Amino acid sequence: MTDLAEKSCTACRGGVPPLSREGAETWRKQTPEWKLSGDARKIERTFKFKNFKQALAFVNKVGEVAEAEQHHPDITFGWGYANIVLQTHAIGGLHENDFIVAAKIDRLG
Repeated sequence: MTDLAEKSCTACRGGVPPLSREGAETWRKQTPEWKLSGDARKIERTFKFKNFKQALAFVNKVGEVAEAEQHHPDITFGWGYANIVLQTHAIGGLHENDFIVAAKIDRLG
């Protein structure tokens, strides 16, 4: 199996169905720290830090990954945490790209 973090995102402009729950679980095995939402349309992970400065530095690194892959997560952060949510908005659910970005983010944390 190819390491997801070594892959690059492919353009997804819609027109393809989102992953099924089973498909998402298959990809999630390679990103086990990420939680699959109840409707299987998003994955989410919270990272913990010692302070705001570390959380901000992490979020900036996530932003660099997102820009490089042209696949952008929803991010909330504050003192001591950063919460990352991934989904492919164009298809209203999950795509392999979400797991690629998750694997790349895992390497940061």
